[in-house]
Amino acid sequence: MTQPRRERALLVLRLEAAAIHNLEPRLGASFDRAIDLILACSGMVVVTGMGKAGLVGQKISATLASTGTPSLFLHPGEALHGDLGRLRRQDLLLALSNSGETAELKALIPAARRLGTPLIALTESSASTLGRHADCVLETGPVPEACPLGLAPTASTSAMLALGDALAMVVLEERGFSKEDYARFHPAGSLGRRLMQVSELMRRGQELPLCADTATVLEVLEVMTRTPGRPGAALLTDPFGRLSGIFTDGDLRRTIARATGPFQAEPIAAHMGRHPKTIPPTALAEDAMRLLRDHKIDQLAVVDQGHHPIGLLDIQDVLDLKP
Repeated sequence: MTQPRRERALLVLRLEAAAIHNLEPRLGASFDRAIDLILACSGMVVVTGMGKAGLVGQKISATLASTGTPSLFLHPGEALHGDLGRLRRQDLLLALSNSGETAELKALIPAARRLGTPLIALTESSASTLGRHADCVLETGPVPEACPLGLAPTASTSAMLALGDALAMVVLEERGFSKEDYARFHPAGSLGRRLMQVSELMRRGQELPLCADTATVLEVLEVMTRTPGRPGAALLTDPFGRLSGIFTDGDLRRTIARATGPFQAEPIAAHMGRHPKTIPPTALAEDAMRLLRDHKIDQLAVVDQGHHPIGLLDIQDVLDLKP
């Protein structure tokens, strides 16, 4: 990259960073009011905007929806040709326009007001048309664009996006939105799997290798061999059905290495691990991954509150999850 290119790139980054930094003193009563309106909304937060502001609005709407606030994006042009039917009195309209004078939004405002839908404006100034008709205005203030022509929306859209993220994250926190809640909205991919509960991933039923701790080594090996999925361990239980130990492929290798004669008829209690790592079924998959990694083990026993084994989580079950 040549020096002039680096200088232009650095200028863009600095202008966009400054646009976001300059929002800090603007986080006052109007921001609190916007949070209150979103939390009080019994319908959808309907986000609208034209052009680049509309693209930012789509991202803000997606962030809200994925963090516990029902939301959809309404294109202002389409709204004027029938899609206004998506907007209801119990909804909240969040309108984005840098100038506050976008023609399509100015045409949309009267229709929204007739419905009685509350309106939050995210715009440069409360003195704009959009700002004057809103119940609450989040001002970005004048933002010099990073475009050398001073025309292409760049720093202004960065400021809008940052302010939208700030809204969504404060609302998330005030709703008490948890990792478990987040997981329900992200079931696919590595992220969704990491946030699944252990109960959704563990081996159970016929796939759970259980033996009494009075069994012999051979009996335990037979159970491990015939269990579907060929788990690398068996869970051992006491007479009350509580977990008392674990016998793994590694334990078998160690038993073979130190054996001086036949050992298959020996009691498993002489060879099992007596303090296996356990995890409750309600724990997240990422917590299980951390335990497996930190203790350098391949299996976790899943136990209920009475310490009865109800599942087994093998490293193979979570290999596709990124730490």
